[in-house]
Amino acid sequence: MKKIVFLLNLAIVIILTACSHRTQIISSQNLKDEGKLKEALATINKAVDPSNEEAKETLNWPKTWEVRGDIYQAIYQSDDKNVKKLADDPLTEALDSYKKALELDDNGKFDNTLKVKLSILTNDLANQANQAFSTLNYDQALKSFEQILDIRSIDIIKQDNPGYVDTVITYNTGLAAYNAKDYNKAIKYLGEAASYGYGEAKTYNLIASSYQFKTDTLGALGVLKEGFEKYPEDETILRSLIQLYLDLGKTEDAMKYLDMGIAQDPNNATYYLAKGRLNEELGQEDKAIATYQKAIDADGESFNAYYNLGAIYYNKGVQQIEVANAVPTSNNEQYEIELKEADKWFKKALTYMEKCQELEPNDKLTLESLKNIYYRFKDMDKYNKILEKLEQ
Repeated sequence: MKKIVFLLNLAIVIILTACSHRTQIISSQNLKDEGKLKEALATINKAVDPSNEEAKETLNWPKTWEVRGDIYQAIYQSDDKNVKKLADDPLTEALDSYKKALELDDNGKFDNTLKVKLSILTNDLANQANQAFSTLNYDQALKSFEQILDIRSIDIIKQDNPGYVDTVITYNTGLAAYNAKDYNKAIKYLGEAASYGYGEAKTYNLIASSYQFKTDTLGALGVLKEGFEKYPEDETILRSLIQLYLDLGKTEDAMKYLDMGIAQDPNNATYYLAKGRLNEELGQEDKAIATYQKAIDADGESFNAYYNLGAIYYNKGVQQIEVANAVPTSNNEQYEIELKEADKWFKKALTYMEKCQELEPNDKLTLESLKNIYYRFKDMDKYNKILEKLEQ
């Protein structure tokens, strides 16, 4: 009988000891509610310290970790600078604590309260992410947005709306990753947002840009082509595709997409300029001249269109002089005929080069061309003005 009484007494002591230790958790909660966050934090961290002998009864109790999460979240929410100094990253500590509570809660006793707290934590993380983004702290913004997605994936959160995808947060996570130069994550999150149509063509351009920063040209090309198939009317994707094909030296592909662009926007001088350069690369001089003229028709202030066209005529004049110089000295009449032909080209070039100077008065290449043409036509007043300008 004495042995039974002893065992009962021992059991009561153990229960009372456990209860005593667990009342410390309630004490931590009360200290938090009273705004004594420094004391609350010190108390709760003792209760989760594996080296603390007294923590054996609290370390694996879900309530301990729930309260710890509450305290860290309160530290984040506080306006007191001294309280803010208590933790470097309180929302991460809060999230880790709530997840630990869920892990230890085998029977789901704490599901309802934790669901509410995780929802509030999501709002705090969103505020933190937006603040970080506005101050250009993209690494922090990325971390906070990823933590929101982590919360969205927790079973007790997901079960209320299992098919829900937060495309806004997913896109913002990708955008933060892009700005943080974490291009692998940018591709991951922006790719997911793109699969749901979020951001439309802009998202595809960002993914392609991420691939290009990784020097993965084929990846960028594949994304742009996919984007163009979904948004064939979008000019930004089309321009990116054309530029990428030009960079790769794939002139035929570039020309194909340029023609598509011109068909969509026949008054876009940029497309005509790019096509004119391709015509030149392919040795299609007459087509280049016609295309540059279309660029001028589309934009009468296009310096590059005037210059490229003037340069073609100027170079044809230079080539014609070489033809003249190849005429035997005994055939002076033919020599003069060939020179006059060269002058026709220079006169054509002059019209466009003078327009270039009007548009960009200090462009060195334009001034050099004009200097040579004026000298050739013995227009010494204009020649000297150009010479003086070049010497400035």
